[in-house]
Amino acid sequence: MSDRVPLLVLGLGNLICRDDGLGIAAVNRLGARYESPEGVTVMDGGTLGLSLLPCVEDADRVIIVDAIRADQPAGSLVRIDDEDVMPAVAARLSPHQVGVADLLDGARLRGRMPPRLVLWGLVPERIDLGLELSPCVEIQLPALVHHVIVEAAAMGFVFEPRHDRDPASIDVEMDPRALADGVGLRR
Repeated sequence: MSDRVPLLVLGLGNLICRDDGLGIAAVNRLGARYESPEGVTVMDGGTLGLSLLPCVEDADRVIIVDAIRADQPAGSLVRIDDEDVMPAVAARLSPHQVGVADLLDGARLRGRMPPRLVLWGLVPERIDLGLELSPCVEIQLPALVHHVIVEAAAMGFVFEPRHDRDPASIDVEMDPRALADGVGLRR
């Protein structure tokens, strides 16, 4: 048996299907701009489906970041947690939803479902072939990353901004220390 992972932040999606790749874009941004706290694994899970089973089963807490179909406008933030995640992945995720549903069903059937599971995502506008995110999703990416950081902090894992970044490359993004009110832009 592998070592337990206290928190797995798992980005899912298909980069060649526009907004379907937003989970990957979010975790890549998170990893590039923030230091992962001890005990946290940030992973690009792509569309690997069941091959991610050992990663999910060995985690105490999982934050999945993905495109989520919902009856909200494209670019809307969506949060689903614990017992509501399984029905959501069966009905509301992007085209790779079968893989995600199988992944979580596999962990559940084997009795190894993480005790804490949260799904954060954005409603996609376009999931056709292409590499670019739609503007309404791209503009919400910093907010999505911020909410993942806030979720992790609520679980006891605080991401800190990287200090090794070129200051000229820092754009306006959410400040992870603005946890109380959920607002706070940082340059």
